[in-house]
Amino acid sequence: MKRKTKLIHGGISGDPHTGAVNVPIYQVSTYKQEEIGVHKGYEYSRTGNPTRFALEELIKDLEEGFKGFAFGSGMAAIHAVFTLFNTGDHVLLTDDVYGGTYRIFTKVLARLGIESTFVDTTDLEAIRQAIQPNTKAIYVETPTNPLLKVTDIRAVADVAHEHDLLFVVDNTFATPYWQNPIPLGADIVLHSATKYLGGHSDLVAGLVVVNNEKLAEDIHFIQNAVGGILGPQDAWLLIRGIKTLGLRMEAIERNAHEIVTFLSEHPAVSKVYYPGLTSHPQHELSKKQTAGFGGIISFDVGSDEKAAALLKKLTYFTLAESLGAVESLISVPARMTHASIPAERRAELGITPGLVRISVGIEDIEDLIEDLTKGLNS
Repeated sequence: MKRKTKLIHGGISGDPHTGAVNVPIYQVSTYKQEEIGVHKGYEYSRTGNPTRFALEELIKDLEEGFKGFAFGSGMAAIHAVFTLFNTGDHVLLTDDVYGGTYRIFTKVLARLGIESTFVDTTDLEAIRQAIQPNTKAIYVETPTNPLLKVTDIRAVADVAHEHDLLFVVDNTFATPYWQNPIPLGADIVLHSATKYLGGHSDLVAGLVVVNNEKLAEDIHFIQNAVGGILGPQDAWLLIRGIKTLGLRMEAIERNAHEIVTFLSEHPAVSKVYYPGLTSHPQHELSKKQTAGFGGIISFDVGSDEKAAALLKKLTYFTLAESLGAVESLISVPARMTHASIPAERRAELGITPGLVRISVGIEDIEDLIEDLTKGLNS
C-alpha cells in the first residue's frame, strides 16, 4: 500500500459484525467469558480493548513494526518504555529533547536509580565517547525540539547495536508519514500522538511501536501492570485523525516552506531553524532520511521582550503549548515547553529567551504571513 492508502486501510478497517466502515467505540470495562479463561480475546479493558487494539494495529502498520501500544499521553509512553530498565542502568539522550522528557529523566527516573547523559546525537563520536559500561539505551529525537537538529538514524542504530544497546526514536515531529525509524534500525519508536497524529487539538495520547516479540511482551506487561492506557473514545478520535495525516502534512509543509522563506528575509529575525533550509547543517541528511521537512519552525528575534511584542500582535497564530494541529500555534520554548530545563542548560543548548517556535497549520498562507509580518514589524 502507498502512504495515503495505508493511513485509511492499515490496521483494522470497519466492523465485521455490522458492516460499519469505522471501528466502533467499545466503551466497555469488562467482557463476558463463556467459561473461566474462555473468551473472545478480551477480558478487561486495561489489558485490551477492541478500539484501542485497532489503533495499535494501525500505528504498527504505519511504522512498519512488530506491535503497537497506546497510552494516555506521550509522557506515559516514554515512562512505560524506560520502565524496561533497572536501577543502575544508564541511558544516552539527545541534548535538546522536549522539556518533559528532560524532566522525567532528571526528576523521576533518576530517583529510581536510572542514570542519564545528554549528548549531541548528531555527533557519532560524541555518542561513542559517552557510552558507559552500564549504558543500556540510546534515545533520540529527530528532528529535535525546539532546535530542529537531525540525527542520522541508521548510523546511530549501527553504533547502538555494536554495543548491544536498545535504540529508541521519538518520531513525533516527522510522523510516520515522513519518516520510519524502524526500517532504519530503531528498536522502539515513540509518538506524542497528541500532536500531528491526532492533529486537531482534541486529545492527549502516546504511542509506542516495537520491532520484535520480546519487546512486545515486555511493553505489554508494563502497559497492563501500570495501566496508563488510552481510553476508547480518544483511541477512536486518534484513528480518525490519522486518516487525514497525509493531506494535513502536505498542506502544512507547503505553508512551512513559504513561511521559512519569509522569516529568512525579515530583518527582525536573526536566525531560522528548519531542516528544509539548504543552510541547515543536516539538510542533506534530512533529504535522504525523510520524505518531508515538517511544519515546525524555530526562529530567534533577539530577546524575550521582542518575543513578547511579537505575540501581542498575532491573530491567527495561537499562543499555546503543543504543536501539530490544523491551527497554527506559537510558543516561546524558554518560558513554556522547555521551562523545566535549567536556564544555564538552555543557554548551553542555544534555547535563548528570544527563540520562538511555530507549528504551522493549514490556514491560507497569505493570512499567516500577514500575521507574522504584523507581529515582527512591531
